[in-house]
Amino acid sequence: MTHVRGRIWRDGKPQDDFEFSSISECLDAEGTLVWCDIYDPDHAILKELAEELQLNSWAVEDALADAERTKAVVYKTHTFFTVYEVTVKNPPPADTAESTLQIHRISGFILPRGLITVRLSPEFDIDAVSRRFDELGGQEHGVGSLVHGLLDVVVDGHFDAVQCLDDGIESLEDDLFADQVPRGGLQRNTFRLRKDLVALRRVVLPMREVVTVIQHRRMDAKTAVELDPVYADLYDHVLRVSEWTESLRDMVTTVFETNLSLQDARLNIVMKKLTGWAAIIAVPTAITGFYGQNVLYPGIETVGGFVTSTAIIAVLVIVLFVMFKKRDWL
Repeated sequence: MTHVRGRIWRDGKPQDDFEFSSISECLDAEGTLVWCDIYDPDHAILKELAEELQLNSWAVEDALADAERTKAVVYKTHTFFTVYEVTVKNPPPADTAESTLQIHRISGFILPRGLITVRLSPEFDIDAVSRRFDELGGQEHGVGSLVHGLLDVVVDGHFDAVQCLDDGIESLEDDLFADQVPRGGLQRNTFRLRKDLVALRRVVLPMREVVTVIQHRRMDAKTAVELDPVYADLYDHVLRVSEWTESLRDMVTTVFETNLSLQDARLNIVMKKLTGWAAIIAVPTAITGFYGQNVLYPGIETVGGFVTSTAIIAVLVIVLFVMFKKRDWL
């Protein structure tokens, strides 16, 4: 079921008379700014709105498609963009392959006097966008400030997600050298973090292109100069998140390779100890095997012979044990 909500400003003042049916008239009026947010849109309703506002049909299809990459496309009458908000599950899953992150898609149509957002998930905090817009000056800077508020909330979510992954990787590094390492937990958590990092990078890296296109191809040219500093700051945040994910990818790879190396080292230690004990056990086996031959030998069928063989076994075992201990083979 389609849910529609919106806000409208006239001459810098918010109004309460927003009606979805009259959105085209509002967008044509001078001194008006319209924000229409559509959740779980019906294809027919969105297509009808697109025909009314002359929105690109391919862009409308992209807004409803199941899987779309992060992007921004400039058309003659509007700009279309698709971004993904990332939130961290609370509480995060422990020792499971379940993802820590939740990803929600938001598409938008930027018009000269309005913004139409299309969401497929109700999880996105749309009220936070309104607060950012009001803090930036409201209608004073036009639709550019409204788009900035939306992108700013999205990028802040990216920061929270990458911080969560960073903390998880640091926890893995601590577990690597713990005295008691869980058998499957470390590998499972490493796999989960690598999977989450790949998903995060897929939505974060193209954000640089989105911010650049929206900043330099805005239709509200009158306020472009005033908004350039805040868009430059937003681009800097996007760049920092992208670089952070690059470093996390190297860290996850290092943790994975270090874990394999430690497993090989532990296996070598086990094999070394087993080999040492096998060498010690081989000595009494050789002696008892020799005395078990069906031939005459000194001390046969006497207590002295038994004592002698036992003493030889004990002395050789002790000598081998001391030698292996000094060489750290046991």
